[in-house]
Amino acid sequence: MTKIGFIGAGSMAEAMIAGLINGGVYKPNQVIVANRTNTTRLEELATKYDIITTHDKKKLVSEASIIVLAMKPKDVKSGIDGIQEFITNQLIVSVLAGISIQTITNILGKEASIIRAMPNTSATIAKSATAIAASEHVSMAQIKKCQSLFEAIGICKLVEEHQLDAVTGVSGSGPAYVYLLVEAMEKAAVEVGLDAHVARELIIQTLLGSAEMIESTKKLPSQLRKEVTSPNGTTEAGISILQEHGFEDAVIACIKRATERSIELKTMFSEVLSTTEN
Repeated sequence: MTKIGFIGAGSMAEAMIAGLINGGVYKPNQVIVANRTNTTRLEELATKYDIITTHDKKKLVSEASIIVLAMKPKDVKSGIDGIQEFITNQLIVSVLAGISIQTITNILGKEASIIRAMPNTSATIAKSATAIAASEHVSMAQIKKCQSLFEAIGICKLVEEHQLDAVTGVSGSGPAYVYLLVEAMEKAAVEVGLDAHVARELIIQTLLGSAEMIESTKKLPSQLRKEVTSPNGTTEAGISILQEHGFEDAVIACIKRATERSIELKTMFSEVLSTTEN
């Protein structure tokens, strides 16, 4: 029986586990999760998903054909330490922001089949937007396996590793941008007289409908916006305020800054881990 193992039991690991089990990709007894010391967290996941949990990383690596590195980036060295000798032909999938394939290879001390992935927390409901980048030691069969893994919890695109910083800024952090927009829309809706519950349902459906329009019509967002915006109408009045406050520039700056931060973290982690090894 093939198993998938998660080293790390945080929110991203749980999001993936929920998506994979709910989507029928893996049965609960094919999922094994390990962390260092947090027994309470492992018990919580075991109770919720009926999966296998352990503090024994060696057991996990020995039993799993796919190993997902899902610990906190700062814990990547301690998370990998002790399992190097058990890494043979397993596929290693890292969802650690800012940790390069080369850094993981250096910690392992040997070449391995490594794929970096940048999913987002919408994996929980099988709506993740994921991009992956593969090391030169990954076979096409392994790439396809990894793609099918993430396609079970959303969409998956293959990119070059250097592009993952941009992916982080756009879709990795993207859900938070949308949630912030919804927060603002909800506050405004209440201030102009709508019931909070009614406002939320209307806003959610507006977001869902707008996304579906972009996908199904294949029209550019700018064209769809113009079709909604009548001269001197309510939409134009609202958009003029957004433009006055630099809405588009703010969104662009937001994504650029998140991308820059991803690059900064990658450099920082690389330097810290290099210093630790020396």
